[in-house]
Amino acid sequence: MNEIVNYSVEELINKISNSQITSVEICEAYIERVNKFEKDINAWAFFDKELLLEKAKESDAYKKSGKPTGPLHGIPVAVKDIVGTLDMPTECGTPIRKGKSYSQNAEIIDLLTSSGAIVMGKTVTTELAYLNPSKTKNPHDYSRTPGGSSSGSAAVIASYMAPLSIGSQTGGSIIRPASYCGVVGYKPSFGLISRNGVLKTSEKLDHLGVFGKTVEDIAYLVKELIKKDSHDPATVYYSSNNMVDAVKKGPLYEPKFIFYKTEFWKSIDKKSKEAFEYFIKTFKKNIEVHDTPSYFKDIHKYHQIIYESDLANNFSDYYKNYKSKLSKIMQNAIANGRKHSAKEYAEAIDFMKRSYDSYKEVFEDYHGVLSPSSPGVALKGLKSTGSADFNKVWSYLGTPCISLPLLQGENNLPLGIQVIGERYDDNRFLGVSSWLEKESEKFNE
Repeated sequence: MNEIVNYSVEELINKISNSQITSVEICEAYIERVNKFEKDINAWAFFDKELLLEKAKESDAYKKSGKPTGPLHGIPVAVKDIVGTLDMPTECGTPIRKGKSYSQNAEIIDLLTSSGAIVMGKTVTTELAYLNPSKTKNPHDYSRTPGGSSSGSAAVIASYMAPLSIGSQTGGSIIRPASYCGVVGYKPSFGLISRNGVLKTSEKLDHLGVFGKTVEDIAYLVKELIKKDSHDPATVYYSSNNMVDAVKKGPLYEPKFIFYKTEFWKSIDKKSKEAFEYFIKTFKKNIEVHDTPSYFKDIHKYHQIIYESDLANNFSDYYKNYKSKLSKIMQNAIANGRKHSAKEYAEAIDFMKRSYDSYKEVFEDYHGVLSPSSPGVALKGLKSTGSADFNKVWSYLGTPCISLPLLQGENNLPLGIQVIGERYDDNRFLGVSSWLEKESEKFNE
C-alpha cells in the first residue's frame, strides 16, 4: 500500500504545508486504491480521475504562487451524492435524477473549497437517502452490507479510497455504516452544519456529518464545515476554532459514562454482546450501566411520524410523477406519511423539545452516554442496510454522536461503540471521544 494513504490528516496538512508532498501525489495515491478496489466495492457514484488530478494541479500551482492557503489546502474529500455540486452530477441514488446536477454548489461545498480542500468525487447513497439498499459492498466482506444511507461515504474510508468523507443522518445513516465498516463516523449537534443545497428528506431530522479514520482526523474536517447559514434557519452560531485542540487535549479529568443496553439489546447477536460486555468490564470504573428512560419508546414512534410525513411532503412530485421508479420501501413510507394527521405531527415536534429538556440533566453528572452503534456486525447479504434502532433517539434529540471502531464481533468484523453528548457541547464531546479511542488502544495492545 502506498504509505501516503496511511498518513493522518494532520500529517498530510503538514507535509503539504512544508512542500514535502504535493496534492497531486496524494490524489494519485488514492486513485491507485480506487483502481484496485472500486470494481468490487462500488462506493463511488461519480469519480473522474482526470478531473481530480486537474484540481490537484491547480491546488499545487496556487500554493507555489505564495498566496495564502486554507487549513485543508490540497486535501481530497469525498462527498455523499445528495450534496449539490455544479461540476459533478447529484443523482441522490435514484434513476429519476440520472445525470442531473444541482444548479449551484451546496453551502458545504463552498466551505470545503474556501478551506482549500478538493472535492474528489461523489459517494454512493441509498435511494433518496432512505432505506432501499445501494450497490455498495462492505470492504471487510463483499457479501455484507456497508450500512446506509451513507454507504459509499463509510466504505471509501474503510478501503482507503479517501482520507475523509461527508455523509448525512436522519435515522442512523452515519453511525451504523461507520460501525459496519470499522471507521469513525460523527454526527454533530443538530444545526451545526448547513444543509443548504443538500437533498432534503426531513427538515427536523436531517444532519450532515463526516467520516474518517480517527477522531482527530474528522475534527480537522468538521471544524471547517460549522458555520451559521441564513439559508438554513436551523443553523446556529457556534465556534469550532478550538475543536482540534480540544480533541488533542481530551477531558480535564477521567470521564464518566452511562451505558445503555436499551430494549434492543435482545436483538444483538451473542458474539457482539460478549464484545460489548467485555468493553463495559474493561472500563468498569468509568461506566455505569442504566436502563433507558421509558419515554424513549415514544421517541421511536414520533421519529417515524416526522420522517414519513416529511418524506411524503418533500417527495410528493416524485410520488405523483415517477412512482414506478421509486422502490417499494419508499412508496410505502410516503403512503404512510400521507396518513399521519397534523395533530400527530405537531405532537411529535412538540415532544422533541420536552424530551430533550428532560434528558439533558444526564450531562450534569456524566461526560457522555454509550450504547452499541449497531445491533452487531454488518448483516450478510445486500438486501437490507441494517437497523437504526440504536440511533434514531439521538437523531430525534439532535445530540452529537460518534461511532468509534473499538470492537470486533463474529469473524473479526468491526463493531462500533456509539458515544452521545450534550447538544452544542461538540468541542468537549470530541475530546472525550478521543480519550476513549486512545484508552481503548491501550487495552487492545
